[in-house]
This record gives sequence, structure tokens and C-alpha cells, in this order.
Amino acid sequence: MITNAYTEFSMLQSAEAEVAYQQEVCAEGYAGFRRLLDGLTEAIKAAADADIPGLELALAKAGRLFPEPVQFSPSWERIWAELEATLAAKKHVLTTISPPERTGEWQVIMDNPNLVQEVVCYPGLDFHDAAYLYAYFRPQLEKSEYIRLQKIQTVIQELGH
Repeated sequence: MITNAYTEFSMLQSAEAEVAYQQEVCAEGYAGFRRLLDGLTEAIKAAADADIPGLELALAKAGRLFPEPVQFSPSWERIWAELEATLAAKKHVLTTISPPERTGEWQVIMDNPNLVQEVVCYPGLDFHDAAYLYAYFRPQLEKSEYIRLQKIQTVIQELGH
């Protein structure tokens, strides 16, 4: 569910409204900015094809209104680049896989074949959840790692007794 903070932010139409919103968030500090980030993240997670252009504009506006997110938390130094990369990866998935191909069960797999470590797998997902996980993890891949978004065609599953 998209939060009220994002809905309020996305409806800012005038420069005066933007300045008032900016001042309100700055006055609240960490909590106010966190609500905005949570709203943007949820909007990216829920985004369908038609939502992408509006989200690109919203991220640009957020970056313009809050050019130094590190003032709210050191961990947010690169938050705009991270959210833009996640949105770009989701846009890539949505433009690559047509709506009729999106039905069924999906999974996301990540691995680095050059290291001895566990393979990470998120099975049993619907398309939109899988697309978001792919988009979230894709920009974070390290050298030699790979990520796969794949549709499951046949499943045999057994449960132990």
C-alpha cells in the first residue's frame, strides 16, 4: 500500500507547495524523510508499467528538494542513485517481459560461482514481487555475481513427514 507521505508528495504541483513540504520534512528530520523514502520505495515496489514515468519524475523531484539526504542519515548518502537504479531495473523487467507472459510462478536466484557460499533463491513469487526483488538486488551485484529472474514452468514438490 502506498503511504500517505508519498501520495502527498506526488501531488505537489506548485513551487510554493514544494517549499512548504520541504520545510515540513526538514523540520521533522529523520522521521519525516524516512516516511518519504518508505513511500517512494513502496511505490517502486507496487509500480506497474504505466507508473514508471511518474516515479521517474517523483525521484527527480525528491532529489531536487532534498539534494543532501545524508543530513538525515549517513546511510542515505547515495539513496537517490540507489532508488533510481532500482526503478531502472524494474523498468527493464517490465519492458522486457510482456503482460501476457507474466502469469504463473516466478523466482529470483543470485549466486557468485567464484566463491564458496550459499546460492540465494526466492521461489514461489508472483511476477510483480519477483520483478521488484530483481530490481532491488540488481544494482547491488558485485563482480562475478549474477542474478536471474525466471518463470517456473514445471514444479515437483514434496513435503517431508
